[in-house]
Amino acid sequence: MGLRRKGREIALQTLYSLEYLETDSYLKELGWLEKYKEKMAEICEDNHIETDSKICEFAASIIEGIIPNLDVIDENIGSHSTNWSIDKIANLDKCLLRIATYEMLFTQTPPPIVMDEAIEIAKKFCAESSSKFINGILNAIAKEKDE
Repeated sequence: MGLRRKGREIALQTLYSLEYLETDSYLKELGWLEKYKEKMAEICEDNHIETDSKICEFAASIIEGIIPNLDVIDENIGSHSTNWSIDKIANLDKCLLRIATYEMLFTQTPPPIVMDEAIEIAKKFCAESSSKFINGILNAIAKEKDE
């Protein structure tokens, strides 16, 4: 498994754990910024990954990019998830969509690579039907970005 894939998996697990923090919805992003390093360190330790490794650096860069752009990312996901509000999407699927949407909108990673990575990670961590759902939303976001 590649460094970037493992970094995305660590970012996914970290974002998922942050979803369950007790924070004021108004201060959600601030609470996440304060706690993500601690959560990520625990997850890296559980996965036998050094916290100063390239994997953790990549995961941190994803999380640090998502948190300040959470509203824009969630708006993009919500506008492309037909019949599902962002609050109705399963937390694990939502976290993975946030990672992929962030990468498509704010990094130079080509959308086909982002989508392939998200689908493979969904097959490993999410429900059986999640990969199709995630693929549909990401495909719509990628098409809109191309326009």
